[in-house]
Amino acid sequence: MLEWKKISGLLCIFGFVRELRPSEPYITEFLAGPWRNVTEDELNRQVYPMGTYSYLAQLIVVFLITDFLLYKPLIITIGVTGIIVWSMLLWTTSLEALMTLEFFYGTYMAAEVAYYTYIYAKVDKKYYPRVTSHTRAAIFAGKLVASLMAQALLYFDLMDYRDLNYITLGAQIVATLWAFTLPPVHQSLYFHRKVNNQEVPALKSTDSLERSSCEDGKSQTSDTTTDKFQFNSVTNIVTKTPIGAKLLWQHFTNAYTNLKVVQWSIWYAVGLCGYLQVISYVQLMWKDIEPNPDVSWNGAVDAAFTALAALFALFAGYIHAGRLQSHTSLLVLAALSMLEGGTVLMICWTYNIYVSYAGYILFGAIYGFIITVAGAEVARYLEEESFGLVFGINTMLALIFQTILTLVVISENGFALSTKGQFTVYAFYFIAVGIVYFIAVISEYFYKKFRKNVD
Repeated sequence: MLEWKKISGLLCIFGFVRELRPSEPYITEFLAGPWRNVTEDELNRQVYPMGTYSYLAQLIVVFLITDFLLYKPLIITIGVTGIIVWSMLLWTTSLEALMTLEFFYGTYMAAEVAYYTYIYAKVDKKYYPRVTSHTRAAIFAGKLVASLMAQALLYFDLMDYRDLNYITLGAQIVATLWAFTLPPVHQSLYFHRKVNNQEVPALKSTDSLERSSCEDGKSQTSDTTTDKFQFNSVTNIVTKTPIGAKLLWQHFTNAYTNLKVVQWSIWYAVGLCGYLQVISYVQLMWKDIEPNPDVSWNGAVDAAFTALAALFALFAGYIHAGRLQSHTSLLVLAALSMLEGGTVLMICWTYNIYVSYAGYILFGAIYGFIITVAGAEVARYLEEESFGLVFGINTMLALIFQTILTLVVISENGFALSTKGQFTVYAFYFIAVGIVYFIAVISEYFYKKFRKNVD
């Protein structure tokens, strides 16, 4: 077997097992049930927001140290924090403990960046598209199996909401042990690069590298190595900046001085923000519509949501590859964003739980299409090595937007809206984004047409 396939397979098994969390489609039912002394309002205004704040705060730290620590320790951290989270869910009952485990859940989610970027440090660039699709497919498959498992176990009355957490805990233990089998990373994109076939220490500066290169006879002039790390637009950086930091800054400036990257990155972040907010609180919305269902179909709905999102993502990748121009993609996504807002209104403006379920499934399908196109458009204008950096920053931007939205809409220091009111805001959030981008695209079209006529 080719080495890259072996590494991809090992990582995908980890991703699949990590996603075997059948308790998640029913987490609100469990937390608001007889096993814990927590109200739905406390979940809405204290517990779930804490997860959002923790995720953002820790993503900033994790994002900065993942490359430096060579990925694998962070992947192991995912499993360890998963064990902590589900152990606390099973064997604690207080609100304070629940708030504490949300901190660890933030670590659990933030460290996920290592899962997605590890593969880029282990395989050749030409395999990037394939391994990216493999790692994401593993995530989808794990979620699908977990959702179907949860629904079957509950429907046939083999387990209750609390028991599902034991399966999730077991999966996190297996994932942790499996993480130790992953091949270690010996070089990374930024802080452990190889220059002239030699590994450059993470904190070695460009002028010291320059001197050592001269001494080894591998550089004819002292400018050769320095030029390799010079910036196109930022030339006043001191030469003693660590090489990894300089290259990281170079990729950052090259990406975000491109207006197309900025345009699509904002779209990506705004879309991800809305998506995270909807999936984080939708179970509370369903609990509000149907407080005591005879049979909760959350697992089946989550399975359909995951399957359609994956199919529409594949469809988006197929029709986007060389078939859609950038402005056409924007028009399509603007229309779909408004439609996405309509599906969120289906979720909250109904007293029929099945209509709400249908709205959520359609929301997932549209989001799968939109985020794939937005991601592909961002990648179109990037250097291959900066994929992980840019998508990490865009995810961080999405979490900043989500934190602001949470503070304004949910927090007691904000508007403290009801669950239905929150989802109404999210619906018009998507509609407003679609309208803004639609107007921007049409304005740009007529402006270019006007300039052409004038010329």
